[in-house]
Amino acid sequence: MTALDLDRTATLPGSVEAMPLDCTRHAIADDDGLMRLHLLVDGIHCGGCIRKIETVLQRRPEVREARVNMSTGRLAVAWDGPAARATDLAGIVEGLGFRVTPFDPQRKRAGEDRSEKELLIALAVAGFAAGNVMLLSVSVWAGHFQDMGPATRDLLHWFSALIALPAILFAGRPFFRSALAALRRRRTNMDVPISLGVLLAAAMSLFETINGGQHAYFDAAVSLLFFLLVGRYLDRRARGRARSAAERLLALRSGSVTVLHPDGRRQAVPAEAVESGQRILVAAGERIAVDAKVVEGRSEIDSSLITGETLPKPVRPGETVFAGTLNLAAPMTLEVTAVGEATILAEIVRLMELAEQRRARYVALADRVAKLYAPVVHLMALITFLGWVVFGGLAWQPALLIAIAVLIITCPCALALAVPAVQVIASGRLLRRGILLKSASALERLAQADTIVFDKTGTLTLGRPDLIEGGQPAEALRLAAGLAAASRHPLAQAVAKAAPEAEALSGVQEIPGCGLLLETPAGDIRLGSRRWCGIEAEAPQSVLGPELWLCRPGAAPQHFGFTDPPRRDAAEVVGRLKALGYRVELLSGDRAATVEAVAKELGIETWHAACSPAEKCQRLDALQAEGRKTLMIGDGLNDAPALAAALVSVSPSSAVDISQTAADAVFQGETLAPVLELLEVARRSETLVKQNFGLAFAYNLLALPVAVLGMVTPLIAAVFMSASSLLVTGNALRLVRGSGR
Repeated sequence: MTALDLDRTATLPGSVEAMPLDCTRHAIADDDGLMRLHLLVDGIHCGGCIRKIETVLQRRPEVREARVNMSTGRLAVAWDGPAARATDLAGIVEGLGFRVTPFDPQRKRAGEDRSEKELLIALAVAGFAAGNVMLLSVSVWAGHFQDMGPATRDLLHWFSALIALPAILFAGRPFFRSALAALRRRRTNMDVPISLGVLLAAAMSLFETINGGQHAYFDAAVSLLFFLLVGRYLDRRARGRARSAAERLLALRSGSVTVLHPDGRRQAVPAEAVESGQRILVAAGERIAVDAKVVEGRSEIDSSLITGETLPKPVRPGETVFAGTLNLAAPMTLEVTAVGEATILAEIVRLMELAEQRRARYVALADRVAKLYAPVVHLMALITFLGWVVFGGLAWQPALLIAIAVLIITCPCALALAVPAVQVIASGRLLRRGILLKSASALERLAQADTIVFDKTGTLTLGRPDLIEGGQPAEALRLAAGLAAASRHPLAQAVAKAAPEAEALSGVQEIPGCGLLLETPAGDIRLGSRRWCGIEAEAPQSVLGPELWLCRPGAAPQHFGFTDPPRRDAAEVVGRLKALGYRVELLSGDRAATVEAVAKELGIETWHAACSPAEKCQRLDALQAEGRKTLMIGDGLNDAPALAAALVSVSPSSAVDISQTAADAVFQGETLAPVLELLEVARRSETLVKQNFGLAFAYNLLALPVAVLGMVTPLIAAVFMSASSLLVTGNALRLVRGSGR
């Protein structure tokens, strides 16, 4: 038993429910005078669960805020009043059929991993059982045309029962537990009709087998369970990928920090234990875990995860550095200004979770159809049963058999395949073209997008600076390349690449934040920043990007300008997107002059420069307020909140891991052509999905009256079900041939 388990009071003798979770000591007062509580909610399956929790809590007059993040399972509640009210609020959530514990990411991850493993095992068991029972059923169906004797038929039914019943009881546990928990609290969810249909079909099949009946539905019951488990497992996997985005962000500020005490002692402490005002030592190559001000030392930091700028940034005493950035060159002494939830990195995490919460409210077409389909089918089965008993004069056993036949023949196999069949084929086609889909509903949201928002560095461009050649003498270029060979700085590598024949010079020193130095008898040779080289001349007007200067004794300073060119097909892709009717915008954290130049080169009229992660989210919110459905394409950590805030998002494979995690799709290669392929496949997939739903409903409109009238045999039901599934799959295969309209 863990410490978190001890928060739950013991079950009283004779009771069936545990006492509500005691959350009083987990409530924390904030600066606004509100009490705040973070809970881990187990049992959230869809946007409807989120709306249910938030709506019920927000009806309480003292509650000021209630937010649920679907991917992390975190419920954040803020209220006026004493901390003791936390237990009441936790009890309200448990009363809705959800289990709550104090929020702990490690516990959440462990629980999700166990749940995912359980689903995978259940899926394997159901698949094994479905395949074997279907083989036995084929033998029974064939026996109808070959005078199979009752004894042989009953034997095959018993073999089917021997395989199907244990499999149903084991593989159906994820649905049965959820349904039972809801019924105990006098509520229903989608797992209630699912469990009812599966158990009734299995029970009636066993009843028929015991009594030597002709009809058994073990195949339909276990096959339905298998299809449902496939959907549930894929959904859990997609949510797990979304959850890990926030977890990876939080990992950037984890680890230990070296605190410098006034008496000279050095102490390694966890990042969360550091206090504002303390001084810390950050070694070269160490990631900074807090927001701080530089007190001693000069270095360069990689701030690409925060700002999106790929070039290292020189820092000196008095300048501010942020959690999540990487110290590249030399040790520094920092004075802590913010820790934990007060850091810029924590703000990015909050922006991302809020954005994921908004996206979680999106209800996919399949979910909307299923929400109406299941109640209608089960209501028809109930009406059929009552009709045959009251008006048909049948006993309850044959009437129930007909009602079960209604449930079986309307088994949503075709409906369940309508979306997955298209998704599997679309995913395979995209994968062959270097595009990986990471979200179950990504294709549907891509088909709805009407506005494309690009990041600049690493997205429209490759994020690799190139030297602007042509103005440097060959001798100066070779000398600069010989110096640059000693450095891993991106600008130095660009210089070295421009003159691969140059020999590396020995004795080169790298001065953090300044450049490269070579001491010679004639004087120092420097390759570095304008200020360090003492340059007062202006850079050429054509140079908008970064620069280096080469200074040597007896020669005029030589300028080296760099540019980050757009991907080779960027202009063509932007032009085609505009021709297809998409609105195209550019959001970048880079300087205005650089962003404007790229926008003009690519023909993008609307652009925004120097955007922080929050400002990018604000722009996407403004587009949403205009009724726009946005596709965000970006690659940096600073883009992660925007990727989550957009209706749908895409990242190049060169993006940082966190941005790839937040995105719905990832494409490979150095061109933007995969974006066009992705949008084309999404539009065709939407058409095919709608056609498949139409075919599935047409099948049910034909099959349902036949079943209600009691005219269905297992053979007819099997033919109907198989034919409808094959029809849906065949229609989806049109996507392979590039058709689908």
